[in-house]
Amino acid sequence: MVASLGGRDAPHRPVLLRETLEFLNVAPGGLFIDGTLGLGGHSEAILDASPDTRVIGIDLDSESLKLASERLARFGNRFRAAQANFREIVRVLEETGEHDPNGILVDLGVSSLQLDSPARGFSFRFDAPLDMRLDAQGSADTAADLLQQLSEEEIAGIIFQYGEERRSRRIARRIVERREAGQPVTTTSDLADLVAKAVGYNKSQRIHPATRTFQALRIAVNQELEGLDSFVETAIDLLKPDGRFLAISFHSLEDRIIKRELRRLAGQCQCSARLPICSCGARPAVEILTRRPVTADEAEISENPRARSAKLRACRKLNAGQDAAPVPVS
Repeated sequence: MVASLGGRDAPHRPVLLRETLEFLNVAPGGLFIDGTLGLGGHSEAILDASPDTRVIGIDLDSESLKLASERLARFGNRFRAAQANFREIVRVLEETGEHDPNGILVDLGVSSLQLDSPARGFSFRFDAPLDMRLDAQGSADTAADLLQQLSEEEIAGIIFQYGEERRSRRIARRIVERREAGQPVTTTSDLADLVAKAVGYNKSQRIHPATRTFQALRIAVNQELEGLDSFVETAIDLLKPDGRFLAISFHSLEDRIIKRELRRLAGQCQCSARLPICSCGARPAVEILTRRPVTADEAEISENPRARSAKLRACRKLNAGQDAAPVPVS
């Protein structure tokens, strides 16, 4: 089933919806923050779960905010939208006059709306300007700008670090050669073709060789990993006691950061064993609720292939002075 949303077709079900509601423990009268509103699927389910629940939905993308607000208009003032990066959660709460949320959710990465929009430049399925900004109206550099401005070494570093692409140097070299020949890479097709030629591509391959490079540039353009660790701690500190923090990630770099921070805030030192004393700031602030990341079952994956790489981690904020046994995280 596909639902109509503001004149567009939208996916009928957000990823890991049942599990999200279970771990959020949505209670009547509670306040929940959806830090990555997208098309509003998670927020809608939270609001439907109780007639008294309130949600503040945060998103950087003005188009997503508009469509989600239309979708959630039936909830009246129980839903409020804020255009911001989820890392600005403190400012958003101050401006709305709210505090002590019962739950905070972030569904990291790019929304279906953004991936499926030909003009946004996130996917090589469409020939489009190489943009990749989550805020298409913002002033940040596009992916094409980065490829025009950065050195070969810097481009290779981005592709290797954020895309975990072992052939990053070869790809960066081809990009710079094109630039120096007066033919900079400016479109999604340009980049996809360049990567395929640089590393070799057999059409029988299940994954296009440009996939990792596109991921890396998107992360770099939107600075997706910067401050993610400090956001986790800030969000948990904002919660009321027994409040829940949930993060859904779609690639290993995000998941590693979330995993490490939840461990640290569960009181598990993350320092090297060679250090004489702990300097990472580990403290028993949360109980980890997910021993291993929760993933989609086969039924959901067959319905929504993008759910295949989703990983959900959750924790509960402890009451002051409450102790919890450390929970191993895989």
